[in-house]
Amino acid sequence: MRNRVPLVGLVETLLGPCLAVVCLGLSVVWHDQSFDRQYVVLSVMTFLLLFPGILRISEDRWRMAGKASLAWLTLCFTLLAFGYATGYLDYYHQGVIATWQIGTLLALLFCHEVARQILVRVLAHNRHSAIIIGGNDTGVELARHFERDRYAGIQFRGFFDDRPRERMSAQSGGLPLLGDMSHIAGFVKKENIDQIYIALPMASQPRILALLDALKDTTSSVFFVPDLFVTDLIQGRVDQVGGMPVVAVCETPFTGANGLIKRLEDIILSCLILVLITPVLLACAIAVRLSSPGPIIFKQRRYGLDGKDVLVYKFRSMTATDNGAVVKQATKNDARVTKVGAFLRKTSLDELPQFINVLQGRMSIVGPRPHAVAHNEQYRKLVKGYMVRHKVRPGITGWAQVCGARGETDTLDKMERRIELDLYYLRHWSLKLDFMIILRTVGLMAKDSAAY
Repeated sequence: MRNRVPLVGLVETLLGPCLAVVCLGLSVVWHDQSFDRQYVVLSVMTFLLLFPGILRISEDRWRMAGKASLAWLTLCFTLLAFGYATGYLDYYHQGVIATWQIGTLLALLFCHEVARQILVRVLAHNRHSAIIIGGNDTGVELARHFERDRYAGIQFRGFFDDRPRERMSAQSGGLPLLGDMSHIAGFVKKENIDQIYIALPMASQPRILALLDALKDTTSSVFFVPDLFVTDLIQGRVDQVGGMPVVAVCETPFTGANGLIKRLEDIILSCLILVLITPVLLACAIAVRLSSPGPIIFKQRRYGLDGKDVLVYKFRSMTATDNGAVVKQATKNDARVTKVGAFLRKTSLDELPQFINVLQGRMSIVGPRPHAVAHNEQYRKLVKGYMVRHKVRPGITGWAQVCGARGETDTLDKMERRIELDLYYLRHWSLKLDFMIILRTVGLMAKDSAAY
C-alpha cells in the first residue's frame, strides 16, 4: 500500500541492518577498542547481508522472533566460518565479536517488538478510509487483507456493486455492502473517503470509464485492482517500459539488485564451502576411482537459466553414464549404482562438484534441481508451468528437495509436486529462504531415505 511505504516499509527495511551496525559500534566502545578498518569492513558486510530487512511487522510475534533469530544466527555462523577459513578472524577482538553477536540478537528481538507496538498505535490514529468497487473474488481478497493487516493503515468501509448479495462472491458474507454504483460519488463526498479500489473485471471497461468520470469531482485516491492478480503469477508486479506501464505475469525474482545479491551469495558461499570441503572432495574422488572403471566426474547436459544447455558435474555413482535422448532415472536397488555411489547419493556427496558449476555461473547453490534434458522434454508436455522453473539458475539444493520431493519421480503426481514446490520458491525467494534451505539440506544429508 502506498501509505505503508514511508513508515512501516522504512522500518522493515532499515531497522535490522542499522541495529546490527549500531550494536557493533557499541561493542567496540564497550571493550575500549578503536573502530578501525576491520570493523568498518565488518559493518559494511553486515549491512549489505541484512539489507533489505526480511522481517515483516505484520507477522505473528513468535514467527517474527523465530525469523529474526534464524537470520541473525545464520549470518553469524557464515561470518565466523569465513573468518576462520581465511584467517581474518584473528584481526578482531574476540570479546567484541561475542558481545556484538549476542547483543544484536537481543536488540533485534526487543526493538522489533517495540516497533510493532508503536506502529500499530501510530497507524490507529492515521488510518485511511477505503471502499472497494466490485464484490468479486479480487475485491473480497483485498478486503480480507485490509482486515487482517493492522499495519496496512486502511479502514475498510464496504463494497459497492450493482449485483445483489447472492450474486456476489461466495466469500463476501459478513462484509458490508453499501449500495450500487450509482451511489458511489455521493457516498464518497459525504463520508470523505480517502481511497477507492476498483476491482471490476477488465471486461467492464465502459462501466469503469463512466465511474472514473463520476469520481472526478472528489478528492479520493483511486486505484485499479485488475482481476489479472487472482491468477497464479510468478513475481507479478507493475513495471514500466519506455514510460508505458506493464504488468509482469511471469518474471525471474533475480532482476536488478536481487540478481546482484543472489550472485554475490553464490560466489561467497561457494568459495567458502570449496575451501572447507577440499579434503572431502579428494576422498570422494579417490573412492570413485577405486570403486569401478570410468571417469571420476560425470558430466551431464541439463537445462540451465532460460532453458539453455549447461554441463553439470557430479561424482560418478553408476557404472552407466546416460546422457542421451533417453535417460533412465535411478530406482531403488538399481543395479547400475556402485557401492561407493550408493553412499555418495545417500549423503548427497555426489553433488559436491557442482559448487564449481556455481562459480562458473552455470548453477546456484539454491534453486530448482536440474533434470536431464530427456526428462525436461518429457515432462514439459505433461506438467503445467514446468519450464517456468528455468527462469532461474538450477540449484545444488532447492525447496522441493528439503520438502520431501526428492528422488525418483516414477509417477506424474510426484513430478507435479516437485514443480509446485519449485514455483513456490520462485514466488517467495528471499535470502532468508535460501539460508533456511541450506541449513535444512545439511540436516537431511545423513538421513534422507529418498536418495538412491
